[in-house]
Amino acid sequence: MYLKSIELVGFKSFGKKTDISFASRISSIVGPNGSGKSNVAEAFRFVLGEQSMKSMRSKRGEDLIWGGSPTLPRSNRAGVKVVFDNSTRLLDLDFKEVVVERVVYRDGENEYLLNGTKVRLKDVIRLLAGANIGGSGYQIISQGEADRILNASPRERREMVEDALGLKLYQHKKAESERKLEETGVNIEKTKSLRREIAPHLNFLRGQVEKIEKAREMKSSLSSKLSEYLAREHSWIVSEDTRLLAEARAEEAELKKLGARASEVRGKRAGENNRELQELQSRIFEREHKVSESRRESEKLSRELGRAEGVAEANNVMVEQIVAVPHVRQFAREISDAISDVLRNDNLDSVRGFLAQIKDRIKAFVDGLSGSAPDTKEESQQQVTAIANSLEKVQKEEASLRDVLEALRTKITQVRDAGFTAERHLIELEASVREAQTKLSSVRGARANIATLRQRFEEEVREGIALVGTAIHDWEKAQIADGMNGDDRGSQEKLRREIERLKIKIEESGIGNGDAVVREFNQTKERNEFLGRELADLERSALSLKDIIAELEKTIDARFTEGLKEINSALKGFFLKLFGGGEAKLTVEEAKPHRKNAEENSLLDEEGVEEEDSFDEKEELYAGLSISVQLPRKKVRGLEVLSGGERALTSIALIFSMSQVNPPPFLVLDETDAALDEANSKRYADMIRELGDKSQLIVITHNRATMAAAGELYGVTMGSDGVSQLLSVKLEEAVAVAK
Repeated sequence: MYLKSIELVGFKSFGKKTDISFASRISSIVGPNGSGKSNVAEAFRFVLGEQSMKSMRSKRGEDLIWGGSPTLPRSNRAGVKVVFDNSTRLLDLDFKEVVVERVVYRDGENEYLLNGTKVRLKDVIRLLAGANIGGSGYQIISQGEADRILNASPRERREMVEDALGLKLYQHKKAESERKLEETGVNIEKTKSLRREIAPHLNFLRGQVEKIEKAREMKSSLSSKLSEYLAREHSWIVSEDTRLLAEARAEEAELKKLGARASEVRGKRAGENNRELQELQSRIFEREHKVSESRRESEKLSRELGRAEGVAEANNVMVEQIVAVPHVRQFAREISDAISDVLRNDNLDSVRGFLAQIKDRIKAFVDGLSGSAPDTKEESQQQVTAIANSLEKVQKEEASLRDVLEALRTKITQVRDAGFTAERHLIELEASVREAQTKLSSVRGARANIATLRQRFEEEVREGIALVGTAIHDWEKAQIADGMNGDDRGSQEKLRREIERLKIKIEESGIGNGDAVVREFNQTKERNEFLGRELADLERSALSLKDIIAELEKTIDARFTEGLKEINSALKGFFLKLFGGGEAKLTVEEAKPHRKNAEENSLLDEEGVEEEDSFDEKEELYAGLSISVQLPRKKVRGLEVLSGGERALTSIALIFSMSQVNPPPFLVLDETDAALDEANSKRYADMIRELGDKSQLIVITHNRATMAAAGELYGVTMGSDGVSQLLSVKLEEAVAVAK
């Protein structure tokens, strides 16, 4: 794998899109001061995941974006894209070419992409760490940082060496394992806490479930007894209601029959007998009235007969002596003339008037005669005879009326006797009707009692469903043994009292059906068992993580010890080349406690942190690295007494020796040779060529010797618009053409 190209868009002074292709093992970037050369090195830091704004000479993300010029407006985003040749699959991706891109926006938001797909910073760092590539440390030496490894603290120096030895991935794994172990420990405590929290509730629910089991046993007994009781009660209610219904219908029919007969007798007695009695009484009253009249008439006639007989014996007057013949003849002529006048008149009203006058004249004539003439002896005798005949007739009629009256009285006595007989029969019928009504009322009362028992039965069924559930319907299928159909009400009542006692006990338990409590107990128990399994898994995971951490520490220590020996061996060679003698050596100091900084933890975060100076509260023992230097012909052993050039040479020797042990795919060196003289520049160029055989180098320099070691040159210039521009020269091609 090697670095193919880098693309800058709106990054710092590169306001326009700029592509830099790396076709040679050693590429040199040159240009005047302020043209933007170092921005290329910072672009590498940026795209490879650097989070410290200080190392990129900025304060915030917005400072990395092109700020604009009079000819080119400012950008809203800055992006850097690097392309790797992954034909050897050094990066753990199944692509022949891997593109890593990072974009920053003016609001400070960062975006990371792998082959155009958005990913997390952690994914980018892990992928690059597997190929010994990082955005910080020894791999990218920015301007003025050549002796950073000398100025670094022993701990930071050790981190650089570990990074150079390719231990960063193991450290990431270790840090992640420690984080997971810490999270596992937290989860273990949470799980234990949850188990402690649910333990009292679980014990309470267990007690409740035991009560529920007892209640269910009672419910089972209740269900059995209730099924038997309900089956017997239902059978008895049905049979008794059927019997009473038949009896009620029979009584109703008898009552209807007796009522009809009583009504008939009552109607007959009230109708015919009363009418007959009334008629007979009316006839008797009438006959008695007639008898009274006859008796009065007879008495009157008897008196008149006595007077008439007395008058007749004393009277000797004749008719001729009383009536004057001329006078009669005159009256006859007048009547004859009046009648002739009437016959001549055709008017009916006149005829009627004349007839009335004639009648009045005849009456007046007769009255005149009778009033003025005494009765004759013959008339008296006739009158006595007439009165005697009338008296006889009246007496006969009175006797006849007395016979009829006696017959009527006999008849009314007979009718009254018949009425009394009918009355007695009616009373007997009414007594029978009342007796039938009493029986019917008794039967209806018994049926009402059965209806009440049926309602109680239905309530008992509903209560049974509430207590036992739908299993209570088993009574419908229950077989009733002979003699157990509920007729023995004492036994049935005893069974009902037993059922009531069971109901009271179940209700006093306060559990109800208990399904919700049992379900909650089972859920809580399952949760407790699940937490127990989770706790066991977490404890096994913690042990496994501890084993992994121990194994990683063992691997890191072994590789670090072996790598440190190789670095010291290479450092000895490079130091000898640069100084012509002397010795430099890295030694492990005594372990001291220190606190992890946020930079270590940020690699495991989603997007990292912006600052380097935040610390974790957890301290651990950490052995740093110190450098001992012995220059030729000088008794110098401390770094603080070295000159600038000596410090630069020592830093270069140390950086190159670290690169020799575990060569990274590429190195970015930003003016690390600035403090070297001409002789040392040549030695530096020779070392660059030697190092270029193992790693791809991007060297930013002003030194001609270093330029001569490069296979291609990129010149960076800046025009009046403030935008960095790029020119390229292929030195290897030029040499080939010159030959």
